[in-house]
Amino acid sequence: MKHSLQLKFSQNLALTPQLQQSIKLLQLSSQELNQELESLLQANPLLERVDGPDGVGGDVPENYAPVSEATSATSEAPEPASEELPRMEEFSGGDDYYESFQGSNRWEEGNSNNDDDNDFTFQEAVSFTLREHLLSQVKLLPLSERDQTLAMVLVDAINDDGYLEQSLEDLAELLPEELEIELLELETTLKHIQNLDPPGIGARDLAECLVLQLKALPGETPHVGLAIKVAEHHLPLLASRDYGRLRKLLHCDDDVLKLVQQLVVQLNPRPGSGFSHIASDHYIQHEIVVKKVKGVWLASLNDEVVPKLRINQLYADILKRNRDSSGQYLTSQMQEAKWMIKNIQQRFSTILRVSQAIVDRQRHFFEHGEVAMRPLVLREIADELGLHESTVSRVTTRKYMLTPRGVYELKYFFGSHVATESGGACSATAIRALIKQMVSEENPKKPLSDNQIADILGKQGIVVARRTIAKYRESLQISAANQRKSL
Repeated sequence: MKHSLQLKFSQNLALTPQLQQSIKLLQLSSQELNQELESLLQANPLLERVDGPDGVGGDVPENYAPVSEATSATSEAPEPASEELPRMEEFSGGDDYYESFQGSNRWEEGNSNNDDDNDFTFQEAVSFTLREHLLSQVKLLPLSERDQTLAMVLVDAINDDGYLEQSLEDLAELLPEELEIELLELETTLKHIQNLDPPGIGARDLAECLVLQLKALPGETPHVGLAIKVAEHHLPLLASRDYGRLRKLLHCDDDVLKLVQQLVVQLNPRPGSGFSHIASDHYIQHEIVVKKVKGVWLASLNDEVVPKLRINQLYADILKRNRDSSGQYLTSQMQEAKWMIKNIQQRFSTILRVSQAIVDRQRHFFEHGEVAMRPLVLREIADELGLHESTVSRVTTRKYMLTPRGVYELKYFFGSHVATESGGACSATAIRALIKQMVSEENPKKPLSDNQIADILGKQGIVVARRTIAKYRESLQISAANQRKSL
């Protein structure tokens, strides 16, 4: 046992402040990056944003410049896909049916623009919340001041979907006792609310909502009475497609029952959903634009999200003239500004490199759609670009790509694979697309079971278990075969 001194050489990675900032900026979304920049711009007087189109300037070695000369911010947005008529199997049961029932609003269709108004001139749309829309109608009702106040109370209790969340008994207890509000008064006022636009507003459950909409239909609409009877008493039977019991209960044939079903399905289970919800607005800003140039799919940066930064020349000149201790603060701020400019450049350079690698591997997706999506894992991109998997994961999270087929998160292009008989692999996204295509083309009277779908895919060389088909089908919100069966 004795003491001794030894020299030892080793390598380790130190997380310097610059490296920590680089990692932090890489995982931020475009909105979070702007917020981070705003706070840094306020704290660091040597860093400033360039408002003009020239990008960057400043007498610094690490001047920030656009990463790609092909950067483009203009791209036509894809047209939204047309909504399909919902199926009744999307009901889940009980008063929560509307949680998954995506109905089309017949009243919204009736208010579509006339051809004479389609002059393609920009007009700023005015958004109204459901509460504002209802209160504007309440003011026009011939009610006393007391009843107007009660109507406003009821409107405030209606949620964004158009349903009255609290019972009338609970609302009566919340009102001041000195007003002596009787339950009958609230019930009468609720009837006035339920006659407002949109139809179905102020309902206390799904059945009442559908009944209100059916009663608002023109009197000559056929089979409205039977539809009201189904909405009031037999929604579970309609949701489970028990047509035999429905025919017996309604005393009608298949043709009449089919018309009744169509009447109920086209109703809107969320009458308030068509109005703006300011609190829940969520905007996505894409960092990458993908276009086909001379037969090759290329990724470029969206110039609108690339911040243009530079060193403030006034403070830089002051720093040059003052090299004494009084300039230490500006020196540290200068270094931080240089780090920020360099890290921003590195962030967008890495995003562009990863995006182009994804586009190169998924070019068949851009040509043919989801059915041509190939399996892809983070390691493939990481190995090609010489990056760590964690870096690729940060780059692809909450970063979006605008393509001719829509806006996608970069993470969307990665997925697991299923083996094929030929020894190859098929991505889970492609299998989901095939399942969705087969269900859309199936005979409604003889829908495909999970076993049949598995057999069809097997004939195409894609070996998928039945339980895997069921899992993919449920992720697509497609009901089982017995619930998809129609008359």
